[in-house]
Amino acid sequence: MKRALLASLALSASVFQVPAFAQAPGVPRPRQQPAPAAATAATTEKPAPAGPGVAADDRIVTTSHLTTINGAEIRYTATTGTLVLRHPNGKARGHIFFVAYAREGQDVATRPITFSYNGGPGSPAIWLHMGLMGPKRVKLAAEGFQPGPPYELVANNESPLDVTDIVMIDPVQTGFSRAAEGEDSKQFTGVTGDIESVADFIRLYLTKFKRWPSPKFLLGESYGTMRSAGLSEALQSRHGIELNGIVLVSSILDYLSKGYAPGHDLPYANFLPSFTAIAWYHKKLPADLQAMDQRKAIDESRSFAYGEYLTQMAKGNRLNPAERQALAQKVARYSGLSADFVMRANLRVTDPRFRKELLRDRGVTIGRLDARYTGLDADDAGEFQEYDPSNDALAGPYTALFSNYIRDELKWETDLPYYTSGRVQPWDYAPYNNRYLNLLNELRTAMAHNPYLKVMVANGLYDMATPFAATEHTFAHLGYEDTYKERVSLKYYEAGHMMYIHPEMLKLLKKDIADFINGAKTNKR
Repeated sequence: MKRALLASLALSASVFQVPAFAQAPGVPRPRQQPAPAAATAATTEKPAPAGPGVAADDRIVTTSHLTTINGAEIRYTATTGTLVLRHPNGKARGHIFFVAYAREGQDVATRPITFSYNGGPGSPAIWLHMGLMGPKRVKLAAEGFQPGPPYELVANNESPLDVTDIVMIDPVQTGFSRAAEGEDSKQFTGVTGDIESVADFIRLYLTKFKRWPSPKFLLGESYGTMRSAGLSEALQSRHGIELNGIVLVSSILDYLSKGYAPGHDLPYANFLPSFTAIAWYHKKLPADLQAMDQRKAIDESRSFAYGEYLTQMAKGNRLNPAERQALAQKVARYSGLSADFVMRANLRVTDPRFRKELLRDRGVTIGRLDARYTGLDADDAGEFQEYDPSNDALAGPYTALFSNYIRDELKWETDLPYYTSGRVQPWDYAPYNNRYLNLLNELRTAMAHNPYLKVMVANGLYDMATPFAATEHTFAHLGYEDTYKERVSLKYYEAGHMMYIHPEMLKLLKKDIADFINGAKTNKR
C-alpha cells in the first residue's frame, strides 16, 4: 500500500509527491565593497559540440578577479565549466556544470577546498552560490526580505573564499548539468545515482586541478545534507578520499524525524520547539513565555516536548478527557494556538496546519522555509496555505542576477536553460524503498573510519522544512560513544532555512564556517 508524502527538501523548488516510506514529508545585507577588477579574457578548452548546447569533452573558461573580504584584498581565479562523467569504456554519460573560485598565490597542499551544492532533490547550487559562498551575492531588502526589481548584485564580504577555495556543483539534470546525449537521465536521478555521480565529479576535479593534497570539505544545504552524508562514505570507500569536515546547512538525515504517519508521534515533538520559536517571533505566546528570552522559551518547550508530551501521546486513546484537556492546554501554551484547535487536531498539530492557523486572526499565513515571511491566501477559512511566501520571495532576484553574472563576469556562454528546479522526478529512493530515507549511518561509518572527520550543523530557528529539534534528535542517535558527540557542533541562527539571506546571520554563519574550517583543516583530533 502506497500513499503520497511531500518530499521536497529544497530551499528553492516546489513540493513533490513521492511514494511512501522511502522519502521525506515536507521537502527553491550588505556592506558594499569595491567592484572587482575587470575579468581577464576568457580561455576556453575543447569546446566541440556533442548535441544541442552540450560539449563532447570538458569545457573550461577561466577569468581573474579582485575583491575585498574583511578588509583584505583577495585576487582569485574563477573557473567555470563542465566536466564529463564517463562509463568505464570511456563513453560520456553526463556533464556536470561547476563554478570554482581559487585564491591566487596559495599552496594547494595546505589550502582547503570546499565542494558545495544545494538540495531538492532537483535544486542547483545557485542559492548557496549567490547567497553565501560566492564572491558576489544577491542584495535583498532589509532583514533579508524580498527586494523589488530591478535587482542588485553586490560584493559578498562574507564569502568564505578568504579561508577556503570553493567549488559550486550543479548535479546532473539541474542548472546547466545534463545527461550525455543518448544516455538515460534516470541513472542520476535517485539517491544512489546522485551520490555516485557527485562523488565521481569530485574525484575528477581533484585530479584535473591537482587538488588531491588539499584539506577537503563538503558544504550542502537541505537535501544536500543527505547527499553529504552519503558522499562522506562513498568518497571514502569508492575513491579513498578522506574528508576533513562537513558543514550541514539546514540538515535532515533521517526522514522519519519529521514523517507524519498514524501511530508515529515523534514528528509532533520535533516540531513543537520550532512552533515556540516562531510564535515568540510573531508575539503569539502567553505573556509569561513571551516576556522570556527566546532561547529560554525554546528550552522550556523542548523539555515539555521530549518529556510529558511524548509520554502522554504514547498513550493514544487511553488518555482520559481530563488528561487530554490538560495536555491540549500545554501544547497551546508552547505553540501559540488555541487549546480548542489543538483538541480538534487530536493533540497533534502538523506544520502545514500551524502555518495556516497561527496568524489566521490577522488574515495572513506564514512561510515554510522562513516563518518570518507572511503571505495572503484567497480567504482565511482554508486548512492549508496556497503558497510558501518565503520560497516565492527569492526565485526572481536569484535567477535574474545569476543569469547575467555567469555570462557577463564569468564569460560562460550557452543556450541551455538553467534549471532552477531540475528535471529529476520521479526520484529513485532505492535501495531505501518501503522505509524512510535515513543516511545517518553512512555518516557514522565515515566518522568511524576517519577519526579526524568533524561536522558542523547550521540550524535556523524559523525553518519548518528542516526543524532544528528534529536535527537534534537525529544527531543524538548518530552514535553512542563520546567521540561522535565531540566531533559534531550544532549552531543556531535567528533565521529560516536559508539563514544567510539575513545580513547579520550571514556574518555569523560565515564566522562559524571559517572557524570550523580553520579548526578542522589539520589532522588534529
